[in-house]
Amino acid sequence: MIHAKKETLSEIVVHERIPRTVFAILAGAALGVSGSLMQAITRNPIADPSILGVNTGASLFVVAGIAFFNIGTAGQYIGFALVGAAVTSVFVYGIGSMGGGATPIKLALAGAATSAALSSVVSAIILPRTEVMNAFRFWQVGSISGATWEGILTVLPYLVVGLIGGMLISPALDVLALGDDVATGLGVRTGIVRLIGAFAGVLLCGATTAIAGPIGFIGLMVPHAMRLICGPNLRLIIPMSAIGGAILLTISDVLGRVIGSPSELEAGIVTAFLGAPILITIAMKAKARAL
Repeated sequence: MIHAKKETLSEIVVHERIPRTVFAILAGAALGVSGSLMQAITRNPIADPSILGVNTGASLFVVAGIAFFNIGTAGQYIGFALVGAAVTSVFVYGIGSMGGGATPIKLALAGAATSAALSSVVSAIILPRTEVMNAFRFWQVGSISGATWEGILTVLPYLVVGLIGGMLISPALDVLALGDDVATGLGVRTGIVRLIGAFAGVLLCGATTAIAGPIGFIGLMVPHAMRLICGPNLRLIIPMSAIGGAILLTISDVLGRVIGSPSELEAGIVTAFLGAPILITIAMKAKARAL
């Protein structure tokens, strides 16, 4: 009996606890770097996958895949989520850039409007379909509780490529922060740098969202915190955002389990509680500077 209990405890640790912690570290790092890249290439202090509607776009494509194409594997989720994240990113930036160019507030409003519209489409798809709702309901609030070794191994190559790509272009992003004209004069190909940065950001956000669901505000909070610590140097901010994001999501997951005991509060809900006041503060400062 004692041996059976020890074996059961060992299985729980190896197959549930450790994968959950490993995925929290990977997902947090990916979201932190994704947010820092989006803020750098758009020069928008409130750029974040959740605020710009990228998470919702990924969610819509995953739901459509479940409902109409019967997808069910981690690889299929990632494929649909990446397409949704990319399409939504282009759409939101295009809308936000109309009428005088993109500003932080315009991009945030475009993202919020797009997110609301896509959320309505998601609801229209899942409400008449019980089986789709069952597959989607826990995923949509942002959770790492269902992490498995299989899912981690599936998403790992995408995260590695995105993280390495983001760090490799960080010196060019530092130059880009001086302005397009200055960057071009110094030999930086601004269009290619933005394209690589956007690709890496969407790759990190889409792959993470495919497995964990739309976990918001990590990409907003962490880069700002790292900027206070490291200054404006993106060669430090991007890798430090990976570390900070990993720590924040892991702590949020632990807090969710403690606060929600004997059940648990999903990590995405905890990060939303933490991030909403920070978003309001940053938006108010951005508006004040624009006046």
